[in-house]
Amino acid sequence: MLQATPALAQSADNPSAVSLEPIVVETGTGDNPATSIVSATSQSATKSDTPILRSSNSVSVVTEKEIETRAAQSVQAAVSYTSGVSVDEFGSDDRYDYYRIRGFDQTSLGTYRDGLPARIPAWFTAARLEPYGLERVEVLKGSTSTLFGLNGPGGLINAVTKKPTTTPFGEVYTTLGTDNHFETGLDIGGPLSPDSPWAYRITMKGQKSDGRSYDYSKDDRLYVAPALTYSPDAATSLTLLTNYSRRNGSPARGIPHGVTGFDIDTFLGEPDFNKFDTTQADAGYEFMHRFDNGVTFRQNARYSHVGLDYREVYGATTDPTADRTSFAVDGSSNRFAIDNQLQYDHDIGGARNKLLLGTDFTYDNTREDIVSGTVGPIDIFNPVYCGLSCITTAPYVNWRVKQSALGVYAQDELTLFDRLTLTGGLRYDYVDSTADYVDSGTSDHGTENALTKRLGASYLLTPGLSAYANYSESFQPLVAPTANGYAVDGSLKAQEGTQYEVGLKFQPEDFKGLFTLAFFDLTQTNVPSWNDAHTVQRQIGEVRVRGVELEGKFEVFDRLNATLAYSYWDGEITSDGSSGLIGNTPERVPSHLASVWLDYTIPGNGTFGDLTLGAGARYVGSTWGDAENTVKVPSHIVFDAMAAYKMTENVTLQVNATNIFDEEYVSTTYYGTDYYGDGRAIFGKLKYSW
Repeated sequence: MLQATPALAQSADNPSAVSLEPIVVETGTGDNPATSIVSATSQSATKSDTPILRSSNSVSVVTEKEIETRAAQSVQAAVSYTSGVSVDEFGSDDRYDYYRIRGFDQTSLGTYRDGLPARIPAWFTAARLEPYGLERVEVLKGSTSTLFGLNGPGGLINAVTKKPTTTPFGEVYTTLGTDNHFETGLDIGGPLSPDSPWAYRITMKGQKSDGRSYDYSKDDRLYVAPALTYSPDAATSLTLLTNYSRRNGSPARGIPHGVTGFDIDTFLGEPDFNKFDTTQADAGYEFMHRFDNGVTFRQNARYSHVGLDYREVYGATTDPTADRTSFAVDGSSNRFAIDNQLQYDHDIGGARNKLLLGTDFTYDNTREDIVSGTVGPIDIFNPVYCGLSCITTAPYVNWRVKQSALGVYAQDELTLFDRLTLTGGLRYDYVDSTADYVDSGTSDHGTENALTKRLGASYLLTPGLSAYANYSESFQPLVAPTANGYAVDGSLKAQEGTQYEVGLKFQPEDFKGLFTLAFFDLTQTNVPSWNDAHTVQRQIGEVRVRGVELEGKFEVFDRLNATLAYSYWDGEITSDGSSGLIGNTPERVPSHLASVWLDYTIPGNGTFGDLTLGAGARYVGSTWGDAENTVKVPSHIVFDAMAAYKMTENVTLQVNATNIFDEEYVSTTYYGTDYYGDGRAIFGKLKYSW
């Protein structure tokens, strides 16, 4: 805080002049996820308040403003303009948020919410996060096990829930769009009274839509999230977070590989046996207390329940006499997660030291009753559906999976000369997994443990330019010793990863922005993969991905917002004992990813309101559909656009279009099946805010 000298426009000799009050200028990062696309801080990078510029790893933040500007309908859409991230691998498959970070698939274990795990605990039972309920999405890149435990080497996504604020606010909106899309919602909050230590927030959304995937698909949603914060003073706060989410969706859309002259919107399953419906209820809290001696205690906890009703018919081929396959899952999952952190800030001579000690625990209890069977054939060029009468099902797997994970970690950040920050981290994880197979009466139990390490350094070359380097490790056990019930070729081991990374970060002084250049080398061992017949999993040995990332987010003149991202991945299978895959590129790992988004606001003149125009492009390079590198998937590029007009001070009309040229492309080929990306969609939104 800078305080100017009182401006004296008078003296004893000038009685007509008036003495002015001091002018107070506040400085700081000014992070506000609702009003800016640039964030200088991250909750994920160090689990502390270290600015991104000083942290020794790479992190990208997608703020609430960016999510709203691009009208992101999913978390993977929210991060689609982020360097180091590949999304939408399975195109219109909307069961999960599929994403790959630095070449490694992080879909199952790499999702967190408010710093606590939101991973898929078994095969299928998981629900997607609602973007409208988030104030930001953080992408922490590279091996992160020293802070977060079970994870792959690529990184993680941490979705941060909207929380109460001390400033009253509110908005209501309605959206209409492609495929009979109707959506409405509200977000209101503030203190209960002007001087009250209590603040609240209620976020709600309802949606009815035919879905964008194919004929007979749908995307209906209900989201309700009340939150309450009690903060009696600046040193203490307790936030209660709850939400209920229901989503009625559809399974994946697959088309036989190489088929031409085919309408990709054609539905090849059975309308009466086609759903992916989930419900999720969460209740948790975030507690913080700052003591007078430099010690801060934080505790975050959450209980989650997920229910799944999944029905699908797949496997149609060009042979109109070939039977298809039925598949159904009745699942439920309960999770309790808690993270305790003790931070001690103190000076050592002329150096600043920040010590973080923590312990976290997660317990998952999942039930999945799975049936599979045969379904009558279909002519893919002239489909006639046979209904429920032609579907047979038989027990496939009925299992109960329980997993507990305990982690103890320590991290120390030492800042010397106000320029050099040294970071060291150490963590021990113990994982206990049990899979009970109800039908056979058998059980499978195993334990795994790991000690992971991290070393990093960041140096401020100038007040706005830093160079950094880090070494980090990852630990990724599989759910059960039998690889989720699949047959395994050989013994199964936990996957372990290492990362070496160097880079530069630049935060301009003249305008708000953050630029990052990173070079990395990641290796993971004991990576599982299917055999050619898709019947047995094997661990192919070792996969290595080296690459370069460049990302820039900046705002100029309070009118121009820009997001630029480029990634180069050199993926290679470097060790394989039996199948001769050494030297091949892992499946679904593109060499090049690039994106750009620009939006510009033309200010109003009193008669007309502000007009914002934006456009973006996303490029994904070619990939291989299999580890054998026999099926190549071409590259593709899609374009998006938006326009927003401020009709009054409180009313905004916004139109968004994704894939505006309706590009028809294959996102991946997976064991003889092509998965296509979503076609063009247009949404119009009318919002009233106060």
